[in-house]
Amino acid sequence: MSTSAPRSAPLASETPAERRTAPIELADVSVMIGGQGGDGTLTVSDLLGRYFRQRGLYVYTSRNVLSRIRGGHADASVRASREPTSAVKAQVDVLVAFDQQAIDLGRPELAPHGFILYDSTSFRSELPNSAGFPFATLVGGPLGQPIFKNTAAYGALSVIFGFDAALTRGVIEDRFRRRGAEALDKNLKALEIGRKAAQEAAGVADRFSVVEGDAHDLILTTGNQAVALGFTVGGGRFFAGYPITPATEVMEYLQRYLPPLGGVVRQAEDELAAINMVLGASYAGARAMTSTSGPGLSLMTEGIGHAGAAEIPVLVADCQRVGPSTGEPTRHEQSDLAHLAHLGHGEFPRFIVAPADPVDCFDLTIEALNLAERWRLPVILLLDQALCQNTTTCARFELAHAKVDRGARLSEAQAAALEEYRVYAVHEDGVTPWAPPGTPGLWSEVTGNEHDEWGHVSVDPVNRRKMMRHRMEKMVRAREELPAGRLFGPAGAKIGVVGFGSTSGPILEAQRLLAARGIASRYYQARTVFPVPAHELDPFLASVDAAYVVEHNYTGQFANLVRAALPWHHAKLRSILKYDGASFRAPEIVAGIQEAR
Repeated sequence: MSTSAPRSAPLASETPAERRTAPIELADVSVMIGGQGGDGTLTVSDLLGRYFRQRGLYVYTSRNVLSRIRGGHADASVRASREPTSAVKAQVDVLVAFDQQAIDLGRPELAPHGFILYDSTSFRSELPNSAGFPFATLVGGPLGQPIFKNTAAYGALSVIFGFDAALTRGVIEDRFRRRGAEALDKNLKALEIGRKAAQEAAGVADRFSVVEGDAHDLILTTGNQAVALGFTVGGGRFFAGYPITPATEVMEYLQRYLPPLGGVVRQAEDELAAINMVLGASYAGARAMTSTSGPGLSLMTEGIGHAGAAEIPVLVADCQRVGPSTGEPTRHEQSDLAHLAHLGHGEFPRFIVAPADPVDCFDLTIEALNLAERWRLPVILLLDQALCQNTTTCARFELAHAKVDRGARLSEAQAAALEEYRVYAVHEDGVTPWAPPGTPGLWSEVTGNEHDEWGHVSVDPVNRRKMMRHRMEKMVRAREELPAGRLFGPAGAKIGVVGFGSTSGPILEAQRLLAARGIASRYYQARTVFPVPAHELDPFLASVDAAYVVEHNYTGQFANLVRAALPWHHAKLRSILKYDGASFRAPEIVAGIQEAR
């Protein structure tokens, strides 16, 4: 099957019955790029994503890489569609392979009309509907480095899809100009090498054409970047964290955004230090946040409990990945929810909010900051690897709509008018006015021990009951202020779907597939997952005959929380689960619903 390939002439294989004289027009296209880590698969997907976005299409890119710098299989996929999409397409239209393993792994996902473009430098394929070019050799000689094979592959793809030549070149210029004149020049040359090779090969040019879209006023971004921007716009001014996949980019983006605004970003020596830095900064009056993932979250657990006991507002962005322990650092999962809902020893209030897309990430980061300070407690921003790192088109963030609410924070004049200052005073509405240390005329104590209203350590049973009720009842009092869920689909549908986070994209697409088969469904997207929004879920579940809870874990963690909060709907709840490290694709959800009916 695999032999040494010629070093010059392109290799093409196509069965006579499958030869086409006219391009196949695609309104929803998927390209998968695979090879070894370091081959530049993510670069190709980024270039394609940029091109498709400029053609007015909705774009979604995903990655499948190992937790290493170089080596091991890596692949990326790009989807572009006239319709909004935030999910991986079930079938691949074009597979780009830099090694044989990429063909072996990607071919089962190839559509019947699919085409394989591969680097024939070190192997040859006899598969039909394929073309091989020795990209590494073609660029290695004139450019001195085989790594430019990824840009050459992008050039060949531009010929296969019949891309506009000027726009194709413009994408390269936008992507590499900031790296200097030499890098830009070499990538432009690699682009032309790839284009020339594909143009000279029989049966390669214009195999497909991709329609243009109307979605021109969109940006292409990730959840991590949206969180960082939301923190900045929402008044966040102190961040401490420790690098951990897939959360690291939040810190990296903030290192760019915060300092020009007088903010501070600190890379701590570990997660224990990071959470305690955030506690100190918040207690001192700054809006503060950290980001982490599973193992780091475990280390932060005691600190988050301290925030709950001492009523210190903090925001923790948890970018979930496969666990337990180190698990699979670069793979997708939603299995931290049970830990977060029961976080730490003892009992303390916390809110867990779950955005579903970059716009939601931006908006809910600001809202979470407001909630943390108004109610003086820890708020968890529940993310997941697909949401954090996959790139998608979305509307521009509404900066003018961002509102900063510092809660019942005392001004100096209000502080001076107080006869006494009780930092943990119990108020009827559950909200305690407060001021950061250093406010003239005020003095208070802060402790993780049980304490009275002044902050003095106390083991008095009466005081314990009072302070526990004061803290825990925040989760009830705040109910109407927590992010409301969203409903999609006809109100009369008897099939319900429940999900949170990045499952939203595949669920919405599954709804369209079901509707095409005459099956109506109603989707509840949870944006607050703890405390469980029973006041929203109760009428939703009452309106359907069955509700399918779609989530990425083995035990159905959100479904279990819903069952505990709404036991009378127990029989209606059914789980559709995926825990192999990959995101849902819409047909998997459709199959899960139809099999259970």
